[in-house]
Amino acid sequence: MYIPFFPLKLVAFPDEALNLHIFEPRYRELFADIENATETFGVVTYIDKISGFGTLMRLDQVYKRYEDGRMDIKTIGLQPFRILSFDNPSPGKTYSGGEVEFLVNEPEVERFLHQEFIFYLREMLYLLKFEPDFNPNETNSFSFAHKVGLSLEEELELLKMTSENDRTRFMINHFKRMIPVLKAAELARLKISQNGHFKHLDPLDF
Repeated sequence: MYIPFFPLKLVAFPDEALNLHIFEPRYRELFADIENATETFGVVTYIDKISGFGTLMRLDQVYKRYEDGRMDIKTIGLQPFRILSFDNPSPGKTYSGGEVEFLVNEPEVERFLHQEFIFYLREMLYLLKFEPDFNPNETNSFSFAHKVGLSLEEELELLKMTSENDRTRFMINHFKRMIPVLKAAELARLKISQNGHFKHLDPLDF
């Protein structure tokens, strides 16, 4: 499948709502083409260079159009892909594009693994002081991936995995590394906040 590309220094996940401000002339042309032909496009992850992977997106809503042609839009992530060819620019266009191959996804996850994931996810979000109301049955490895301290490289590694079991294990391992660090940082913060205050200490009996 040949699609237009929008390279960005980010990873877009399936089902993610991604808001974009479109200002470059080549990308104003891209989204004009998308609106006219109701086509999709690909957000390609750029890390020092084009990564070779991205996510198929669809234009969901145009929030605002500016007089000079700029746009504020909402897009929705659909499906990860691998880039097979890269044209910069695409024939007859000012923006890039290329052939892509969609990654096959195995969405099923073992129940005990999902339960462990949810347990650590809740603790991680609590330590980050981010406590959303979410339905565990509707939450997967992608749902909070942008909010739990993954690097851009780690987010890309997660996107490239084709099994929800593998992605869930990846996230659990991340939580197990990060939670002790966050707890230690919180303990240090509490100790520092006590400095300079009057302390009530019980006398030692010896």
